[in-house]
Parts: sequence; C-alpha cells; structure tokens
Amino acid sequence: MGENKVAANMAVSMDYTLTVDGEVLDSSEKNGPLEFLQGSGNIIPGLESALDGMAEGESKEVVVAAKDGYGESDPDEIQDVSRDEFPEEIPLNPGVDLEMKDEDDHILHGTILEVGEEDIKLDFNHPLAGKELHFSVKVVGLRAASEEEITHGHIHSHGHSH
Repeated sequence: MGENKVAANMAVSMDYTLTVDGEVLDSSEKNGPLEFLQGSGNIIPGLESALDGMAEGESKEVVVAAKDGYGESDPDEIQDVSRDEFPEEIPLNPGVDLEMKDEDDHILHGTILEVGEEDIKLDFNHPLAGKELHFSVKVVGLRAASEEEITHGHIHSHGHSH
C-alpha cells in the first residue's frame, strides 16, 4: 500500500492535536481520527494545503496563520448589546461564551468582553479568529473517496448515511 499520498478526492484519516497559545484545544485522542475529504474545504485551508503529498503513517507539525485558519479578528464583529437583550439566567461576566439568535434566527456565538452599566460588549468573532494555530498531525489512513463522497463533498463515515 504505502504509495498513497494525500491529494484531492482522497479520504484522509488523521490524528491531530491543535495547540493555540501553548494550550491544547482539541485532539483526536478523544474522538478518534478525523476523517475528511481532501480538497473539498472540509477542514481549514491552511491545514488542507499543508497535508498535500503526505504519505500514510507520516507525521508533520503544521503552523497555520490566522488568515489561513479562522480568519483575522474583525472589529465589526465586536458589538455593544443592550443589557435588556440578555435573559436573566445568563451570568454577565467577561469571558462568558453565549449563543444568541439574530433577527433571522441564526445562532451567533459571542464572548462577553466587557460588562457595562447598560451595554454588554460582545465579540462575535470565531474564538480562534486572529490566532495562529499549531497542529501536530499524523495521517493514519488514506483511501480514494467514492464517487458519491466526491459528489457530496464530504466523507460518509462507516455506519452513517445521510
């Protein structure tokens, strides 16, 4: 087998650990390897491009700049929201993550930055926006994706049908 290399339309199984600011944020140790379809944008662009050409069993350290990860922090996404908008049970403390719905019922994820007398300053950027991402990755499985998977643009894990 060992001839397989990561390329577009390959189904890749990858063990990974994500470290940001020296802290491990995510790892495949908990949920097993991540399976994804290379070349379809299933994973962040900077990581996808770094995996191209890796062989099964190969490991790599990948540093992904913010712009190739979750984007830069957007100042427009930092907004003041009136205290009246918050349900009473929410603890209004800096650093608290919350979900709110906008007018169209889309769920927004926000983090409280500051708590004022009347307004709460919220950051709706992705928590990892503006961060450099450090991935330690190992390709643990590779196969050609099926035509159906390629058409759908993602991997059909064993036992899951859509």
